[in-house]
Amino acid sequence: MTRRPGPAPALMIVGTCSDAGKSTLVAALCRIFARRGLAVAPFKAQNMSLNAGVTAEGHEIGRSTCVQAEAAGIPPHVDMNPVLLKPEAEKRSQVILEGRPHSHLLSKDWHARRDVFWRAITASLDRLRQRVDLVIIEGAGSPAEINLAHSDVTNLRVAVYAGAPALLVGDIDRGGVFASLLGTVLLLEDDQRETVKGFVINRMRGDVGLLADGPAELEKRAGGIPTLGVIPWLSDIGLAEEDRLIPPESPEGPCEVDVAVIRFPRLSNFDDFDPLVSEPGVRVRLVSSPRELTTPEGAPTDAVILPGTKMTLADLAWLRRVGLADALVELAGTGVQIVGVCGGFQMLGADIVDQEGAEAEAGSREPGLGLLPTVTHFSRHKHTRLRKAEVIGGGGPLGELEGADVKGYEIHMGTTRWPHSEGGGAPDAGRRRAVLRWTDDNAPAPDDQASALDGASDEAGHVWGVYLHGLFDADDFRHRWLRGLGRRGPGRRFDRGAAYDRLADHVERHLDMDAIEHLLWPEC
Repeated sequence: MTRRPGPAPALMIVGTCSDAGKSTLVAALCRIFARRGLAVAPFKAQNMSLNAGVTAEGHEIGRSTCVQAEAAGIPPHVDMNPVLLKPEAEKRSQVILEGRPHSHLLSKDWHARRDVFWRAITASLDRLRQRVDLVIIEGAGSPAEINLAHSDVTNLRVAVYAGAPALLVGDIDRGGVFASLLGTVLLLEDDQRETVKGFVINRMRGDVGLLADGPAELEKRAGGIPTLGVIPWLSDIGLAEEDRLIPPESPEGPCEVDVAVIRFPRLSNFDDFDPLVSEPGVRVRLVSSPRELTTPEGAPTDAVILPGTKMTLADLAWLRRVGLADALVELAGTGVQIVGVCGGFQMLGADIVDQEGAEAEAGSREPGLGLLPTVTHFSRHKHTRLRKAEVIGGGGPLGELEGADVKGYEIHMGTTRWPHSEGGGAPDAGRRRAVLRWTDDNAPAPDDQASALDGASDEAGHVWGVYLHGLFDADDFRHRWLRGLGRRGPGRRFDRGAAYDRLADHVERHLDMDAIEHLLWPEC
């Protein structure tokens, strides 16, 4: 297959419900076609997620789209996800339009802005189809939500616009897969129903023969739509699925290191911790109460991580409400490592000031946990950039990480600094230590100043935080950090590329790829 003039063909993946496996199947198809020599790109018109990533140009898009682009072997680009909604409250979301903060939108106001978003979506898709050989489009939720059909811009309306065949995915592990697939098709408008060219039954446990004549009967009742694959359950995929939190993990063999990750109500970018979950002898637990800071064996956890969050102040209030704030301060006094990433880093400081009303009432000032002598000032400017750095050691556990190379991305609102001494003089060094030294060429954001911090630690090196997402992906850094916590066994190389290939191999074995290729290139 060679590149033809004009827009590239597209294939759409929609599901009978959220978490049917659409994101994972798109990643698999991106990898499969990339291995066949095609320039393939993922596309998701509108995503709703707290998990975001950053492109090389500094644009913010959904994290799952970044993963799919990586599976395809191409850099993520804002045209792959032009609209991103980041929930802030039960009925309100921040709108990221074409990679930049656009507005804060109540759910009841979505329909009024639909046309604005649709223009951005179609323009992005048109540009993307001119640059690649194939686009794999992902839907969101279900395409058959008849109460939302008038405002939908992300499901089969996109397939109709692109002239793309669609595959409808159902999760058999939930039960009722035949009813879900058939019911979805029956609820679609005629033009959207015509785009559905095949069913995929996902997450099949046990003998596929147990389906018996089910797929044939489904095809007859659905007007001739065939089942193009039954994909068996695949354990330990090794990739972050859309908005699925990492589960509590029991290590193979004895547990050498226990890591507790605070399960904020608005936790974001949870795939930061996938590399830790993959390590033998390391147990990662999501915790929501003080009692869970003790391991199942009755000992204190070895380290606590405060992860990213979309709403720092709201989740800080939650920490206090459930008693975790006091418990973390007490635990820090015993020498247990407390690590903050992004919003978690902001919480570790002395104060958070919201002068512009980015999260709270304008001019408000809230105390942090006081474990670091830092002050964070929120602003409406969002820092979004890829970064590379090396660790500055200092005292205690951080000394063992001196010189380790890390890389990742920043995505945050607010600037963290040391407070100035009384009288406005230079900051007192005291127990104030930086954590990272940048080694890339990225220019600072416009409102950055020399005093801005991207990471900080206390003098002992037991409490530290950074704005950098993805630092645990670095094998040397992760292995040295875990050894400092008591891990004795060898570390494992974290390789998402191997996970993509394993997933692609699995899906390719169980999908009718000849039929899918014929849908895309009927003339071949």
